[in-house]
Amino acid sequence: MIKACVIGWPISHSRSPIIHGYWLQKHGIEGAYTREPVEPERLAAFLGSLVQNGYAGCNVTLPHKETTFGLVKPADEATRLLGAVNTVYVRDGAILGTNTDGEGFINSLKAGAPELEIKGSRAIVLGAGGAALAIVNALLTNGAAEIVVINRSAGKSSALCERFGARVTSADWSLRSELLDDCDLLVNTTSLGMKGQPELDIDLHRLDSKAVVTDIVYTPLRTALLNDAARRGNRVVEGLGMLLHQAVRGFELWFGTRPSVTTELHDLVARDIDPEYGK
Repeated sequence: MIKACVIGWPISHSRSPIIHGYWLQKHGIEGAYTREPVEPERLAAFLGSLVQNGYAGCNVTLPHKETTFGLVKPADEATRLLGAVNTVYVRDGAILGTNTDGEGFINSLKAGAPELEIKGSRAIVLGAGGAALAIVNALLTNGAAEIVVINRSAGKSSALCERFGARVTSADWSLRSELLDDCDLLVNTTSLGMKGQPELDIDLHRLDSKAVVTDIVYTPLRTALLNDAARRGNRVVEGLGMLLHQAVRGFELWFGTRPSVTTELHDLVARDIDPEYGK
């Protein structure tokens, strides 16, 4: 039986077992996917014993993504650039790490807003953490012409921009509402708007009605930002899509079958997040 898991500290909140369990059943694969709580001081030992413990690999979530990068072999140049790993897999006895956040974001965006032309677009990215780094890289790879990174800590956004060159610039947090003119895509990668966190305070009146607004937060399923944008007539893409799409490549690496993100899967996870969903 093929085994994989998700590791983090804490990890009880993870919906990954629902996603991978659904795919295992759907494809008739004899496998298992579990949550494994791993304290930071146990991370190196856990990863070092993956093969011994019978794992084909694991997903990695907070707070281990950056530390894992230093403990495994980066599988590709994009992962080297990001310096963070969310998917670990074993090949020929070697423990490799990759990052699927960027492709998860892009594939979710393409599914939720197929009319958006990323090539040549101008994007505003709120936040400058690991998710923002992966998303900026993915947007550039897909041909975005200009990306403005706006973060509450100016130093962090400037450091992110230095990695990517002239197409990526930073701006002061106080200008987040004023810079929405000519914006094709607005992305929130901060925790603002997440359940238990303060709301994101932003005025969308300068945003063109054709712009797409997306939020990587998925608890709640639709944040206040997305509700405000939808009321204005903007196309919105919820954060749950990124969670589902980033899981695809890991499943393929471990279990040998490339799964699909379906409405049935979306609704299954959505009901776990919000029992009132669909009622």
